[in-house]
Amino acid sequence: MLDEVATAHGTVPDVAVVLSVPEGERMAAHTWNPRLGIVGGLSILGTTGIVIPYSCSAWIHSIHRGIDVARATGVSHIAGATGKTSEAAVRRHFGLAESSVVDMGDFVGGMLKYLDTHPVPWLTIAGGFAKLTKLAQGHMDLHSGRSQVDFEGLAQMVRDLGGAEEVVQQVRGANTANETLRIASGLPLGKTVAAAARLAALARLSAPIALDVLVTDREGRTVGHVGP
Repeated sequence: MLDEVATAHGTVPDVAVVLSVPEGERMAAHTWNPRLGIVGGLSILGTTGIVIPYSCSAWIHSIHRGIDVARATGVSHIAGATGKTSEAAVRRHFGLAESSVVDMGDFVGGMLKYLDTHPVPWLTIAGGFAKLTKLAQGHMDLHSGRSQVDFEGLAQMVRDLGGAEEVVQQVRGANTANETLRIASGLPLGKTVAAAARLAALARLSAPIALDVLVTDREGRTVGHVGP
């Protein structure tokens, strides 16, 4: 560009160009850069400077890079979170740094598959009750378009926990998974889901990884936690 302008004016591009982003360091803290090992810097891509991995493959690759950075920087405990609420809860629960959290979204299976060949000593899976109910029921893709909560299975959990038959029937007919938490209040349904989700995840791992599962409600309160 400078060459073209200089040539058009019959001169040479004898200039110094400085590119800067006002408050770039502060803005960078709100991107994924710290999780990718980029501290104090801001990449400028496209027109907004913001990259969101919309495709499944792009999101899974982002999970891989987050795990790679954690391993390279000696992080021994990472957390895979389904969203911002569970991320905040698991960071608060364990006092984890941002670089220790992987935004796995719905792709718990993709994360576990990569960790099986790129293990860390300790993994926490953190997510909302509905998402982790799907994991507890054996689903490795937690997206609403690719897996659904089995309310009959939840009702059986409530029955096994000693819930009254009236409560069992209400859970069976619930509209949402989170509604069942209210219906079955007083029963350790969240912990039961956490335990079942942990077993489902362990079945996908052969690497010696200590694994625990933390389940939250919509407000980010822990309703179930089963540790290694």
